[in-house]
Amino acid sequence: MAASIEALLEEISGVEHPLEELQCLKTALLSLPLSGLREAVNGQRLNLVFSLLNSDNSAQVELCIDILERILTALSPVHVFQNYRAELQAGLTHPNDRVKTLTLTQMGRVVENPDTVAEILNNGDILKAVILCIKEEKMAVAKQAIQFISKLSDSKPGLDKLFHTDLLQVMKDVMATSDIIRYRIYELVVEISSISPISLGYCANSGLIAQLLSELTGDDVLIRATAIEMVTTLAQSQHGRQYLAQQGIMDKISNMIRGAETDSFSSLYLPGLVKFFGNLAVMDSPQQVCEAYPAFQSKVFEMALDPDPALIGVALDTLGLLGSTVEGKQVLQKSGEKFKSVLLRVSRLAQSGATELRVRSLDAISQILILQAEQQTEDLLALTESWFHHLSNQPMDMIRNISTQPFPELHCGALRVFTAIASQPWGQRLMISNPGFMEFILDRSTGHSKEAKDAKFDLVGALVCSSTAAEIMGSQHFIRLKTYLREGPYYVTAVAAVGTEGAE
Repeated sequence: MAASIEALLEEISGVEHPLEELQCLKTALLSLPLSGLREAVNGQRLNLVFSLLNSDNSAQVELCIDILERILTALSPVHVFQNYRAELQAGLTHPNDRVKTLTLTQMGRVVENPDTVAEILNNGDILKAVILCIKEEKMAVAKQAIQFISKLSDSKPGLDKLFHTDLLQVMKDVMATSDIIRYRIYELVVEISSISPISLGYCANSGLIAQLLSELTGDDVLIRATAIEMVTTLAQSQHGRQYLAQQGIMDKISNMIRGAETDSFSSLYLPGLVKFFGNLAVMDSPQQVCEAYPAFQSKVFEMALDPDPALIGVALDTLGLLGSTVEGKQVLQKSGEKFKSVLLRVSRLAQSGATELRVRSLDAISQILILQAEQQTEDLLALTESWFHHLSNQPMDMIRNISTQPFPELHCGALRVFTAIASQPWGQRLMISNPGFMEFILDRSTGHSKEAKDAKFDLVGALVCSSTAAEIMGSQHFIRLKTYLREGPYYVTAVAAVGTEGAE
């Protein structure tokens, strides 16, 4: 087959418009597995195929891209870079977006290889061309370029090249293209900063993070909202949070939450501010965050009672985040009647809101109520039980009614609430005393989707794994639950066919 590939390449070289020959080559390449392809093309010069990319004939260009994608994937990144460096560099500025994407994909393989990354670092022209690809209109091209630069930054030599040479100015020039491109660079810088404290130091010293942080208080509310998202991502790492605290960003965002009351456009960026502190609370300490920045917790409660669906949704998600931890539950409990009012609103939304808000309400309820076995102290069990009963006069019936409605996402959301209380003794007592509830759990005919079957299986698993369930539920029910668990989520009862032939 190697001879055949070589012959096909020779045929292409002797034709002015080689569409048919290119198609034959493509077919031959696709017929070979990658292992055989590597052997067949090794040693073949592909310069001709690369040169045919420079054509106004779009069909010819597309065929060449398909051929090169197939061949280059089979070759080692060392071979590709050492033999086709000039072609790769040319591909980065090609007018066809697929050519750029193909080239950047290969460059990504090259930068990941320890044998070629040093050569890449010594080629400033290629690196500059990659950075310029970040401003391409086609997002697939820009994304590949961003991934390449991010991989390059995994090492100190890469960081030095990117931030201590003229490439930094190239990045800043690219940023000046438009708001959208500027935020692509910010996204890249935040990604690099998250790798380690050292990489954060490079990014901070470049001035790019300071520029991002200044956008938080800019005049354009949409840009402000995007900046908050970026800063929230930066806060995902511990060193990122420490840096933001040192820069006074937590206080600045808290003040922005306070000032939002007098800003008619605050609904555009307020959800981002609340998400920032919600993530911060989960990663650090709900109590410390809520005590240090009381405006955050007050705003979450206020948003939960707001008529604006966008604000309600974020409030629900944040309440779920806070309530998912023991410390967060205690923080919510300390707010007393305020939280009970919010909990009542969440319950009403779960029953009669828009479908998306109903699902988010159910998820918030399940997070607020859940307690792991090791967390089930007398006080916390009493707390979750009181919250469950605050949802409705008949909370079991309320959640069960939601689970029977013809919306799979609501069915699963309701099952997650039952799963949250299934490991708690008071929850088990409610289940066994609720008429028909055990039959509802064990009935495999309800919920036909995979998600519904998985959700029901999780509920059964929570009951079976609880140390108190056998005594509270009774041996008969407990044995049936264990059988359900053993059979798995997708078990179907076999029905024997009854023959009628010859019955006369």
